[in-house]
Amino acid sequence: MFRIKHEIEKSVFGVCSYLGNKMGIRSSRVRMYFIYISFLTIGSPLIVYFFIAFWLNIKKYIRYGYKSILE
Repeated sequence: MFRIKHEIEKSVFGVCSYLGNKMGIRSSRVRMYFIYISFLTIGSPLIVYFFIAFWLNIKKYIRYGYKSILE
């Protein structure tokens, strides 16, 4: 069950698990904070979430040397 949960979290951008690992807390706690803050501020943390997801994706391409999309 843990392996399935880890793969699902990783395939959904991996933002919460990345932030959880960096801060030393569980990814479910980070996800819960995103949900609560989104309700309180009417969705503005979603912009931050998508920005981090975009940045992690670009970082992955740079780190592993994938071919550029434009090539």
